[in-house]
Amino acid sequence: MAKPSYDEFIVMLDQAVTRIPPYFCRELNGGFNVQRGKKEEDGFYIMGEYIEGGHLGCFIVFYYGSFAALLKGEPLEAWEEEIMETVLHELQHHLESLAGCEDLARREVEELEKILRSG
Repeated sequence: MAKPSYDEFIVMLDQAVTRIPPYFCRELNGGFNVQRGKKEEDGFYIMGEYIEGGHLGCFIVFYYGSFAALLKGEPLEAWEEEIMETVLHELQHHLESLAGCEDLARREVEELEKILRSG
């Protein structure tokens, strides 16, 4: 299957985001944003990231290029699933930040350490 275009990706992302009750997006004043490129760290694609503080407020960024690289050749359903999973993951970072909790971030660092030590 051909990968969704950037514009099609934005529509898919918008459909996922509109399913989230507004209450969970409170104080996410910068909203949901998309970058065309991909982002990699330590050989891993970054699908999205939660950014907080500063003059721009709190917002979530999704990297179309990372989705395209990771899901190359995958069916549309895989894209939809990965988008929703990423939306929920980044929203969890936001909600944990509001609650003063960093459980997800701590778990991610532990998983990365495990991967890096075994490789």
